[in-house]
This record gives sequence, C-alpha cells and structure tokens, in this order.
Amino acid sequence: MNLVIVESPTKAKTIGKFLKSGYKIESSFGHIRDLPKGDLGVDVENNYQPKYVIPTKSRKLVTSLKKLAAKADKVILASDEDREGEAIAWHLAEALDLNKQPEKIERIAFHEITEGAIREALAHPRAIDMPMVNAQQARRILDRLVGYKLSPFLWKKVVKGLSAGRVQSVAVRLTVDREREIQKFEAQEYWGIEALLKTNNNENFSVRLNKLDGKVIDKFAFKNQAEADDVLAELKGSTYLVKEVKNRQTKKSPPKPFTTSSLQQTANRMLGYSAKQTMMLAQQLYEGIDLAGEGHVGLITYMRTDSLNLSEKFLNDSKEYLEANLGEKYSLKTARIFKTKSKGAQEAHEAIRPSEANRHPDQIKDSLNSNQYRLYKLIWQRAVASQMPEAIVSATDIDVDAIKDKNAKYQFRASGQTIEFDGYLKIYPEKSAEIDLPKVKSQEELSLEKINAEQHFTKPPARYSDAGLVKALERYGIGRPSTYAPTIATIEARNYVERDEAKRLKPTDIAFTVNDLLVAHFPNIVDFDFTAKMENELDEIAKGSREWQPVIGDFYVPFSENLEIKYKEVNKDEVVPEEKTEEICEKCGSPMIIKTGRFGKFLACSNFPECRNIKSIGADGKAKDEEKSEKLKQLEEKYKDEVCSKCGTPMIVKTGRFGPFLACGNYPKCKNIKGIDKESDKTGIACPVCGKGEIMAKRSRRGVFYACNQYPDCKTSFSTKPTGEKCPECGALVVEGKNEGEVKCSAKGCSYKK
Repeated sequence: MNLVIVESPTKAKTIGKFLKSGYKIESSFGHIRDLPKGDLGVDVENNYQPKYVIPTKSRKLVTSLKKLAAKADKVILASDEDREGEAIAWHLAEALDLNKQPEKIERIAFHEITEGAIREALAHPRAIDMPMVNAQQARRILDRLVGYKLSPFLWKKVVKGLSAGRVQSVAVRLTVDREREIQKFEAQEYWGIEALLKTNNNENFSVRLNKLDGKVIDKFAFKNQAEADDVLAELKGSTYLVKEVKNRQTKKSPPKPFTTSSLQQTANRMLGYSAKQTMMLAQQLYEGIDLAGEGHVGLITYMRTDSLNLSEKFLNDSKEYLEANLGEKYSLKTARIFKTKSKGAQEAHEAIRPSEANRHPDQIKDSLNSNQYRLYKLIWQRAVASQMPEAIVSATDIDVDAIKDKNAKYQFRASGQTIEFDGYLKIYPEKSAEIDLPKVKSQEELSLEKINAEQHFTKPPARYSDAGLVKALERYGIGRPSTYAPTIATIEARNYVERDEAKRLKPTDIAFTVNDLLVAHFPNIVDFDFTAKMENELDEIAKGSREWQPVIGDFYVPFSENLEIKYKEVNKDEVVPEEKTEEICEKCGSPMIIKTGRFGKFLACSNFPECRNIKSIGADGKAKDEEKSEKLKQLEEKYKDEVCSKCGTPMIVKTGRFGPFLACGNYPKCKNIKGIDKESDKTGIACPVCGKGEIMAKRSRRGVFYACNQYPDCKTSFSTKPTGEKCPECGALVVEGKNEGEVKCSAKGCSYKK
C-alpha cells in the first residue's frame, strides 16, 4: 500500500477519484508543525534555530499518520508546489520520522488536479527541495522575530493589543501615505468648452475645444468661469467647418492569462471580491468541486503563481474549442506565448487557467455557487481569450474649425470608435465602448445647435481598493503571490484599516499613530526598498544561492540593538499624549481627558483608576453619549410595543457596531434580531421584487450596501445605491457606478451603462 498525504481533505477527495487500488489518500489539514504560539520559538543565540512543536489539535492526527506510514511501502508527499507546500512536506517527513527510512519517501508536485497530471507526477517523483523549505523557514522566522519583538514595544509605548509585521506594516504605511495625500489635496477648478453640432443630414454629435491658435490646449487653459465666458463670447457668430477627418485602424490585444496578482486585481475590479475572498474561491475551484455526473473535479490550475506559461495541451485544446464553437477566424494559427516580467517571480507553475479548455462555465453552472461560478467564468474567459486574435478597432477623429472674420483661432474635436472585428472580445468581458460619429467631409459646413462651458474640479487620489493595494505591493516588490491576500486581511482584522462606503481601505487613527512611530524609530521596517530587498534575498535562498541564517542575522542584530535603544528613548506621553477637554465626568465630577486606545481616541475620566468612566468621542472631540442617549430614548419609545416574531417576547433596543438594533428580550434562549431603519438610510425606492419593502442602506464588515427592509422574507440587495430609475433595456433598477456620475443596470447580464 502506498500512502499519499496532501494538505486538505477536499484535495484528498479529488485525488482519491484517480488513485484507488494500492493507494490510501490522507490529509494533514495544513501544517502539522509550527512555531509555538505563546513563545518566540527561535533560539537567537544558536544561529536562529526554530523550535517547532506539534499543536495539540494535530497530535492525534500525527499518531494516526505515523501508524499508516509504518505500514506503507511508500509515503508520497503531495502538498502544493510552492514554498509553503514544500515546507508542509518537510514537516511531515520530520514529524512522522520518515527520514529514518528515506527510501520510503517520495515527493510529487503538480499544478492541476487531473488524472493526467497526477499520473505524470507519480511517474517522476523527486526529493524534498530544501532550499525552498529554507526560504519558507526564513520568512516564518523573520516574521516571528518582528511580530514577537516589536508588538510588545507598541503595547508599552502606544496601547495594548497592537501588532507589527514585516509586510503588514509596509502595507499600512501605503494606506496612511495615500490618506495624507488625500487630506493635503486642494481641488483645482478648470473649465471646458463643448458644442453640439448638426450635419447636413440632420445628425447631431458633440465636439470639445481642442486647440487654440494651432496648439493643443492644456487641461487648465481656462481656470474660471470668466475665462470660459470670454471664449464663448469670442465664438459668437462663428461658422463651423470640418477641417479634417482622420480614420485609422488599431488592434487591441487580449490580456495575459491570470497570475495571482492580476486575478486578485481583476476579480476586485470586475466582481467586487476582496483579495481574501478571491483566493478562498480559487482554492475551492483548484481542490475540486462535485460536478453532476463527474464526481469531484479540480477545475483550475494552482492559484498561487506569477507565471504566464500555458501548457501545450491547453493551447491545443483551446484552439480546438475555438474552431469548433466560434470558427477558424477566432482561432490563432500559432499559439500566443507570454513571458513573465514580474519582479521577483518565484514559482515555476503555469498561469491560472481552467483544467479543461472545453469545460464552458455554463456547462457546470448548476454545480457551483454563484461566487464560484463568476470566478471560474472569469478565469476561463481570460485563459481562452489569450489564444484568440486581436480585436480590430476603427478610430475616427473629426477636427472642426470655428471660423470668425476668416480666422480659425479655435478648433474643436470629436473622437469615436467602432469595433470592426471583435476577436477576443467575443469571449472576454472587457469594456470597449463604441462611439459612432456621422459621416462628414472636409470643408463641410456644420450648424451649431448649442455651445456651453462646463465647470470641473480635479479629484484627489482614491483610497486603495484591494486591487490597488495588491498592485502597489507588487510594484514595490513587497510580498509574493501567497502573501497579498493574507496581508490585506491582517491589517483589516487588526483595525489598521476599515472599509469606506466604496469598500476601499481607509486607515484608522491608530494606523497613523503606529505608522508615524515606526517611520521615526524603525525606518527599515516600513521602508519599501528594504522590504523588497528582503524579498529578493528570500528568493535567492529558494534558488539555493544563499544560506538562510546569515540573512536573518543581517536583519536581526541591528534591529535588536535599535529596539533596546528605543525602549529607553521613546516616551509614551509623546507618542499618544493625553488631551484636556471641557467635558466633566458625570459620575465623579473630575475632568474628562482624551486618550488613545486600540480602536482610536475616546474620553476617559482623569480620576482613573478610582473612576473608570469612559465615553465615545465625536469628530468634534466631544462626547457622543448625551446625543446617543436621547436618540435611544426616542427609539425605545417608538419600539416599545415591538414583540419578537419568533417567541413573542418584547424586543429591546440595543446598540452595536453599526448602530441601534432590536434584539429579543429572551436572549440567549432566543437570538432573534431586527434592524432599525434610520431616516438617513432611507432611499424612498420601493423594492422591485416584493413590492412591500423599501430599499435601505445597510452596513456590513465590507462596507455599505443596499437591501430590502423586509429581510429575511425578501433578500433583494444591491452593491451600490439605486437611483430609482428603471433600465431602458430590461426594466431593472439602475444603480450608481464606481465612478462619479456613472450609472449602470443592476441586472446581471445587462450591459446598460451611462
């Protein structure tokens, strides 16, 4: 009997479909050894030797696997083919005492869970790749040293409960730096001139002022209304003549197949998924889904990769699929090959692609939940589209002179484009708006329908979305495919960032405090170049060209020495000074002061510890409690007759993270809760599904969304605010788009947008 050990039970189930007689498939449920939780676990006096332990929850499993391994002819370690997977395989070999019988150990690796890939891997086993293991150990130890040494410093000098991390602190710095850019931003006013012209065939089209005295005008050419009005006055009485019509044909190339980074960015932009959600769904698709009539099937290749390579089999299968389903004109004669340019690319995998090119998303839709389906569809579309011809776009520019007194001082331009051949756009849902312009000839006179000046203001840079932060981390060379999603999840879980109404990452007050402290006293920890250099050194360890202990020593020795100095130098009262207020404690009469806690600033009694009274603080620095208590009294009066729909007990008003709500008075026996509608949350829009409820603003960990107030009876919801208008194409509600002034249809599959 051959024992195959993988890291997840789902993966074990999928592989078990292919390996039956002669094989036993077991799961390690992730790492079975790690550094201890309550201790540093690194001997800094003995060349940074780690002290690994088997957690209590894994001990029973290790005993069971040891017994199975002792009876097995071969123990085949089949964890993922990256540093983390290699480390899991090594820890298994160590914990199960397999190194006493090295001839029994086989390490196999594959980047898709298909029968062909598994059989190929079994035919070509290899040894455990110790350089990759050492790279993972080095990262784990570095992160442990920073976290376990620097976090207590923050507890002492700022507030208890804070944490620091080698990559997370750099990510926090990025969000803080961006927020400061936004705070410092001053909007600049500028004006544009737009006209509506009509052709001899009664076709209207819009043009914008483009040139002044033969030179292309700057965005800020007209800084105020007075300057814009001067232009309009000069243009009065002008004749509009077509100066030139320029036609050109351009090709639009398909995007590259997905890497981890580009998948996270695109899924965030197109589907609204966080990096963490994307990776969770991708893991499910990779490890296998129960498909009707097929059993457990791995649907995509390994999802932690920065390779752009596609297998020859996939390239051939894509070509066959395209020719059979769309025709030869949508297929390439020669496969398109992409080369990886990613900084610090480390994993020798393929790009993320479907395991079978001919497994169309709609064929398996009924076997997937909606989120799995949308992500699989995106991956399938992107990979197959990469092997399709370019789209051919016909672009047109119409230049129109405004003639006055035989002088063409001002020139307007209209730009349009039409798709001549859709190519890869036939499959990939990339937006490419078509703008039709009328047919006109040079020197054709046009009539002016209207002309007006438009006021604009420059906009501040946007806060980072998940996609934007992943892109920034990748650009700076910070982190690797496996670390982007956990890093964002960590800084959110530890209250360094919160989601704003657009689900973007807004740094909290405590993020500013911690970041400024680290920048001032531990600059290397939050330095982009230093962190990227560390990543490159980890890459060199993985390649076997560098030893891991010296890399840790080069970092830890100066870090440790500096930490010792800063414990003496840094004064907590200077980092988080207490601020006096005019508030008086209603419990003991002492003055209230502003203090800083893990979740930001709050009011506390200055007579602490004798009096422990605290209050939430408003943006004006004054207590929120009085205003809140009055509102709560009003709500209690309003809902005094409300009874629980489940058990009949009177409901009581409570206050949670997202404001007041109704809870059953019979808690904990009955845990029924009900939201309280705020006036500010009302949209005045009737629910289009049930017809009884109203669409209201709701809040969750991921930000604001809009839903029917008849939940759970009606589960209608929208990710952005409905406008109240109906889609002219399908009749569904129109909702606000991501960009200001943009609206789109809320119905899936409807492309209406304005």
